[in-house]
Amino acid sequence: MNTIKVRNVEIGAGKPKIIVPIVGVSHEEIINEAKSFKDIPLDVVEWRVDWFEHSEDWNAVEALLKDLRTVLEDTPILMTFRTSKEGGEKAIEMKDYIALNVNAAKSGLVDLVDVEVFSGDDVVKTIIDEAHACGVKVVASNHDFAKTPAQSDIVYRLRKMQDLGADIPKIAVMPNNMKDVLTLLSATEEMANDYADRPIITMSMGAMGVISRLAGQSFGSSMTFGAAKKASAPGQMGVADLDVVLNAIHQAM
Repeated sequence: MNTIKVRNVEIGAGKPKIIVPIVGVSHEEIINEAKSFKDIPLDVVEWRVDWFEHSEDWNAVEALLKDLRTVLEDTPILMTFRTSKEGGEKAIEMKDYIALNVNAAKSGLVDLVDVEVFSGDDVVKTIIDEAHACGVKVVASNHDFAKTPAQSDIVYRLRKMQDLGADIPKIAVMPNNMKDVLTLLSATEEMANDYADRPIITMSMGAMGVISRLAGQSFGSSMTFGAAKKASAPGQMGVADLDVVLNAIHQAM
């Protein structure tokens, strides 16, 4: 499997890399949270722009990204607009979704953008092509907050993301029982070992799925999410505890 280098972080090598989300509403709140990350063990910061009160105003988004870049210095930034249909805070027109991601890539202020794979193949390809032209990596994502699909379906979705050219395929699903967690982990192992030529991210959400956020190095998921303040999805552990467990597993392996 090929690794992905983003600034000083090599994704897909060693222990899973920790992504910490920011889900603030105001400019001040978001920047203050970023300032609090100075002594936190993290590898990538995800800004959930769908939470931002002025997410529809590119000038406001760009101004915030400039301040975020200054505060975070060389820490990679993943910008994500999570749509309401996949668990985010807002709906958005596809033309605006494309424009937001393309403008962010062109700004030189972000290192990765997230595109939801079922936004339509043309939408996904447009964002991926524009981002790559700017040297920005793309996380293609899919979220199911109701259930865990069959193993074959999970693998299909991840392969689709890879086939469309995403740098990092990502899927998050909700378990209704512990067998569902095993399904997600088995699908992760299958994708990582049989099909993936790049890093992938998988997780089973909620309390049942916590083990999936810790076991990436064993099953093939290259990144995991930890909460510094407010979690952006069900089941995210505090980042300090997460780092301790990931280090322990990595040393044992």
